Amino acid sequence: MGDTVVHLHKDTTPAEPAPVTTLTVVPDPAPPAPVPLWARSGRAVKSAVTHERTRTVGRAVVRHGSYTFNGGRIVARRTWDGRTGSRYERMIRAAEAAGNLEAAEEWEERLQRFRAARHHRRMDLLHSPLEAAKGVAVGTGMGIGTLVGLGVVMAINNSDIGDVITPLAATVDFVALLIRIVQIVWGPALTIGPFLALLALWTVGSKQQAAPPWALPANVRSSEGEPITPSIVVKALRDLGVPALRGAIKEMGDAGASMLGPIRIAGCGVEVDVTLPSGVSTNEVQQRRRKLAENLTRHEHEVFITIPEAARTVRLWVADSGALDEPIGPSPLVTDETMTADYAKGKAPWGQDLRGDTASLSLYQRHLLITGLSNQGKTVALRSLALWVALDKSVQFLMGDLKGVGDWAMFDGLATTLIQGPTDEHVIQVTEMVEGAVDEMNRRIQAPPGTTFPPLIVVVDEAQVAFMCPLKDDDKRPYGGAKSNSRYFMAVRKIHNQGRAVNVLMWQGTQDPTDQNLPKLVREGAHTRASLALGTESQARMALGDKAVDGGAAPNMLRPGLDQGTLVVASSGIDIPKGQSSITVRTHYIDDDAAEAITDRAKALRDGVTTLHAIERDEDRDPLTDIASVVGDAPRVRTKDVLTRLATLNADAYGGWSFTDLKRVLDDAGPDIAYKSDGVMVVARDRLTRALANRDNEGSASTAE
Repeated sequence: MGDTVVHLHKDTTPAEPAPVTTLTVVPDPAPPAPVPLWARSGRAVKSAVTHERTRTVGRAVVRHGSYTFNGGRIVARRTWDGRTGSRYERMIRAAEAAGNLEAAEEWEERLQRFRAARHHRRMDLLHSPLEAAKGVAVGTGMGIGTLVGLGVVMAINNSDIGDVITPLAATVDFVALLIRIVQIVWGPALTIGPFLALLALWTVGSKQQAAPPWALPANVRSSEGEPITPSIVVKALRDLGVPALRGAIKEMGDAGASMLGPIRIAGCGVEVDVTLPSGVSTNEVQQRRRKLAENLTRHEHEVFITIPEAARTVRLWVADSGALDEPIGPSPLVTDETMTADYAKGKAPWGQDLRGDTASLSLYQRHLLITGLSNQGKTVALRSLALWVALDKSVQFLMGDLKGVGDWAMFDGLATTLIQGPTDEHVIQVTEMVEGAVDEMNRRIQAPPGTTFPPLIVVVDEAQVAFMCPLKDDDKRPYGGAKSNSRYFMAVRKIHNQGRAVNVLMWQGTQDPTDQNLPKLVREGAHTRASLALGTESQARMALGDKAVDGGAAPNMLRPGLDQGTLVVASSGIDIPKGQSSITVRTHYIDDDAAEAITDRAKALRDGVTTLHAIERDEDRDPLTDIASVVGDAPRVRTKDVLTRLATLNADAYGGWSFTDLKRVLDDAGPDIAYKSDGVMVVARDRLTRALANRDNEGSASTAE
């Protein structure tokens, strides 16, 4: 049997409690507290007050009430001005504040005449009651006598003594009728009269817009493009933020418009001269162009501030709202297929000024510089000038396009040299091209006095690429840079210094000017300087010079991307308004297809030009082959032009050639290649080609033997 354990003591281990189920009683949500009546009423009132319809009604009530009230003030002011000398006194104060003593004396003299006339009228009033009584008595007696006389005539005619008083009785009846009419109308007139008077005051106030600005209609509150009036200009100047100007205008009272000259229509806007009060400088107004434009309800680019010759005067040109965003018409070069050019006496039709007048530029013996930010129309503006002058067949071109995207490709067949590309090798080619022009310039300078030369225009577009080129030649001379040993820089400087005298000109287009990519001596050597939109005023000074910027030129205020093709020009070759240092021109846009059509016309005027696309550096040259290359497709070319083209082709080899050297080479090649035509020595292409062919055949035969 197994053992059994008997517990003698009670087990004290607590038993595990039974699981307890907890019930959570969730009370029902309390009902929302009722919104007080005052809160509901407040919301309703706020909604009603702020509703757009309520605001519209409120503005209408205030507006029409102000029209009536302020109309009364205007009528009272006009009446007071008409009865007193306050108007003359205001004009005197305004003239004194503007420093115009002559005008002040003139207004004071008018005031004295007004007071004298008023005194005479008042003295006449002292005698007028007696004179009026006498007049009434005499008039009444004469009237009664006339009526009685008329009655006597009627009585005699009708043989009736009673007709004597008939006219007098009829007159009395007529007067009684008038009195009765007045009695009938008088009551309604007293009722309607005040309303008619209020309507008249309301009409005066509404015409003057005499109400708070916020209460005016939406189209009036915006005032976008509102016409420029003297009061608007004065208010714009008053609110410009110049304390001295505001104080002077306040002292002038309502006659602040005495500062203004006549407002003249000028193209797509208006122009006005403002004579500033003493103590206000012109640059204080210039520096606040944006605020002035906004005060005139215009955009900043629609207001131009220039400084005319008169002291303390600024000239404001304010465009019609949105007018400058409208394109101008096509170029006459495109529309007139018969147009030709005269480099010496003519002017290139470049575009329009802000007045809408034609802006034409003389290119005669003027170096040219056009700059601006990228993609603003610099190349098109520069190219349009070249397109015009290309229609003068005497003009020769050397061209370097350091962008190389084909903007100048249409000049192939017009330019003696055309280099296109952005690489360092292209910069070397362009530098050597410009140096060749320097050699041609030196040859011309050494010619006998009185010798005339055809114009040679050297065009370099994207010239900043040349200035920034880091390469050096075999002699360690840098191609770029602005030092005295920089090849491109020095070549341009030499042309700037002496080229104009012998018709060798330098045209450059560059972008985003700095002292590194457009050295000071180069930009100051240009006679015509033009700038498209720029980023800063310092760049504007680099592009146009301090004088032009101080005179109001501000290409940095043009809108990049929006004012494409708009330039600020400083040049003696363009008509600039008297007293101004620059002019803003909106240039015509000539696209590539139109440009190609123009160059085709230019090529038809010429005998044919063989364009070189690279500068030859090989010193072992064949003179006869080079002569044939510069003659090109022309039937005959003057020997003088052949010498010029040879010097351009290679200045080292042919820069010192004379007619004797050319004749020696041609005589060795064959007879009569050069001969006289109409008294001028020319080179015949056919004879030159035949001589080359004979020489090649002889060379081939010698080789075969």
